[in-house]
Amino acid sequence: MEPHRPDLGRQHPLEQALYEVKKTIVGQDVLLERMLVALLARGHLLVEGVPGLAKTMAIKTLAQAIGGEFQRIQFTPDLVPADVIGTRIYNQKDGEFQVSLGPVFANLVLADEINRAPAKVQSALLEVMQERQVTIGRETFKAPDPFLVMATQNPIESEGTYALPEAQVDRFMLKTLIGYPTASEEFVVVERMTTTFEAAQRVLEPGQLVEFQKQTDAVYVDPAVIEYAVRLASATRSPESVGLPDLARYLSFGASPRASINLVLAGKALAFLRGRDFARPQDVRDLARDVMRHRLVLSYEALAEGIGPDDLLSPVLEAVTMPDVPLRERRQQTGAASSGQSTAQTTWATGPR
Repeated sequence: MEPHRPDLGRQHPLEQALYEVKKTIVGQDVLLERMLVALLARGHLLVEGVPGLAKTMAIKTLAQAIGGEFQRIQFTPDLVPADVIGTRIYNQKDGEFQVSLGPVFANLVLADEINRAPAKVQSALLEVMQERQVTIGRETFKAPDPFLVMATQNPIESEGTYALPEAQVDRFMLKTLIGYPTASEEFVVVERMTTTFEAAQRVLEPGQLVEFQKQTDAVYVDPAVIEYAVRLASATRSPESVGLPDLARYLSFGASPRASINLVLAGKALAFLRGRDFARPQDVRDLARDVMRHRLVLSYEALAEGIGPDDLLSPVLEAVTMPDVPLRERRQQTGAASSGQSTAQTTWATGPR
């Protein structure tokens, strides 16, 4: 069923961008939400799903809606680092070397089928993902702002693929798994793809997105929420500490401290998307699987028994209780004392969402 067209004049620009994407993409609400979270939190997103689920189209359509420069890199086994970051070219006329920047210098970079690239190419991508800069020869070039890498990978075909190094996987803030659409959603997909559909319109500018990132940075996080994020990550390293000793044999390594950091950063972005300027424990919990599933290193026993990261995270999320804190009142008191925010802003921040 097609949603009723909203009054775009009264919408938040991010809602407008989401509406534009939904004109092309049917369903996949979790994926679209995670893409916006990664954008706001300045993280990177790894999307895993079988072919034909519109992973590439979703990312490309979002790039069209939010503005900024978009580049797609099709990763193949014969790719070399220079194809991604650029290289030095000798100019015979001037007798000097000039730098030709690669496609990674864009606001949104789509690394399509990233696990098909060899280790050297993946390592070249690592610096720009973490440091937001690239070194070519003796010169360093900064990536544009905003900058986001969205990578896709196919989980069902291993021929001609290279496993991502743990160091690079850890650089992705979120790993989102997407599945098949429902029958009704697939009907709409087929209907749209076999007729002329309306393309996404550009509703944002890069400068606006940078401003939204700054507003996300200002989202208040109660110490209890930070403690909850730390307890979730710690529970994957010592499951016996939360009453789950049987899980220890399935885990070689738990989530790193970077998981705790990204739980809070992503939680702030999700709170901003939900119309609040303070984060709740539920925001962290809703993103816990996406933040931690790719940071767990499973034992051979888990692999032999067909146990995946989500199978281990589910009991951890049940065992680690969410804090019960009067976050609305505390945020209201903190905001009034520190910034003297306006009544309208306070009402929005402490609304029913």
